[in-house]
Amino acid sequence: MTERFIKNEQFNFISKQVAHIKDSTKQHLPAGVLAAVYDISNEKILTCIPNMTAEQKNILDFSKLKTVEAYEQALKKIDNYMLPFPTISEQQLKKLFPKSKKLKLPDLSTMDLTRLTYLGWNDSRSNKKYVVYELENRLVGIECTFSPSIKKNICSICHCQGKVTFFSTVTKEKKLNNPDYYRSIGNLICADSSECNKNMTDASYLKYFLEESLRK
Repeated sequence: MTERFIKNEQFNFISKQVAHIKDSTKQHLPAGVLAAVYDISNEKILTCIPNMTAEQKNILDFSKLKTVEAYEQALKKIDNYMLPFPTISEQQLKKLFPKSKKLKLPDLSTMDLTRLTYLGWNDSRSNKKYVVYELENRLVGIECTFSPSIKKNICSICHCQGKVTFFSTVTKEKKLNNPDYYRSIGNLICADSSECNKNMTDASYLKYFLEESLRK
């Protein structure tokens, strides 16, 4: 059996392409236009994951499907190829945030790891938000301060509109001629990390944000 190879954000991207096809079939489009929608969406699905093997490409080749029902069935089947977020213990989480002596941990037992691009949770007592992500094959974590004020706007990470809060983190970057130098990075991000994970179709900005935050 083919190993799991589809990350959460890639599955979300594929799901949105299938949803686009489904919506297009309801719009009474000319046959030629609808065929183009199918072709473009299928091409996006087939190229959304880099460096796939021939067998993996075959799994995501939806080009022979002709009905919305067939697409929905194919989407259910690729569930079996979802690559889960790395299993992590409470002890490992504590090691990622050694300065947080009263670290509030998330309930890992309730989380579906196959639907996580990143692990994020809030500690409302201290107005802290914690983000954990696998960067270059190792788990990294950053601690952010977040505003209790929530508003409707675009999330910097998932790029969708929703209930967001402003959060900022102090980078590890240093300057030799200024030992007191520090740089803060702020973003608007979904207040609810589980909703953010459901919306993510691209992890590029998350990677960039973490690299900038952890740069020494």
